[in-house]
Amino acid sequence: MDIHSIPAPPTPWAQTLIEPTLDPSVYIHPLTNVIGDVRIGTQVHIAPGVSIRADEGMPFYIGSNVNIQDGAVIHGLEQGRITGEDGESYSVWIGENASITHMALIHGPAYVGKDCFIGFRSTVFNARVGNGCIVMSHALIENVQIPAGRYIASGSIITHQQQADRLPTVQDTDSTFARHVVSINQKLRQGYLCAEDNACIAAIQNEVDGQSEPENGAQKLRSITLNSATLNSATLAWVQDQLAQGLEIGIEQADNRRFRANSWSNCGLIRTRHEGDAIATLEQLLHQYPRQYLRLFSVAPKTRQRGKSLVIQQP
Repeated sequence: MDIHSIPAPPTPWAQTLIEPTLDPSVYIHPLTNVIGDVRIGTQVHIAPGVSIRADEGMPFYIGSNVNIQDGAVIHGLEQGRITGEDGESYSVWIGENASITHMALIHGPAYVGKDCFIGFRSTVFNARVGNGCIVMSHALIENVQIPAGRYIASGSIITHQQQADRLPTVQDTDSTFARHVVSINQKLRQGYLCAEDNACIAAIQNEVDGQSEPENGAQKLRSITLNSATLNSATLAWVQDQLAQGLEIGIEQADNRRFRANSWSNCGLIRTRHEGDAIATLEQLLHQYPRQYLRLFSVAPKTRQRGKSLVIQQP
């Protein structure tokens, strides 16, 4: 992958020449620049024309499942830091599942919480935006702390804490839209990675050439990115969806008697964010428990709250 990621230049305040650190699951478009001490988590999608420049303020943190869209700029002042969720100091922190949309500016010191949506051409500078906030287009957020779960309308100028404290709460429809944007960008990330993989493209082309009625493009991509000889497409899609949301996957098994009593035995927890590793683990369990019920369930990493479940095998 042709990624323009380079160390920060030597300056009076930083001589270490630290380079970006990227998870292998990240997609960064070749027309994007990532400079300096930028720490990027799993399954991040960064579109063309983005500038992420940790050469003055540093470091930057970009959490799992974040998408940063065309023309966005992330930079920071040499002075001023915020505290990240890990207790360390950062110039910029962007939490997991956040969307930084087209032409937005995040200028440190700045904190953008998880599940946030920052709309077109909006600016966050010397500010803290709490988890789950929705910031619409052309907004300015400066010198304030936005409480979690607040809605900032298009064109808003929020520069005094009293304004921030009076903001309305996010509606369910807004949160649903924000999650949809994250989901779409996960599919784009997978598509761009596939487009750079000759084997992936060849397999899709072979399917198209060999079918009179080609299947849906998203289904084709899923069949290439998540191959399994033993798991059906519904299970693969479920696993992909949970991992895309940053969730862990628990596994339980039961024989016929325990199944009727709804008494399941714990088989462990899949903590990986890599889809291939998760599928390999599940295939091993299918082989280990060939005549048992097997059930998956999602787990929120921080709260340990149990979510959706799916029975993937019956005797």
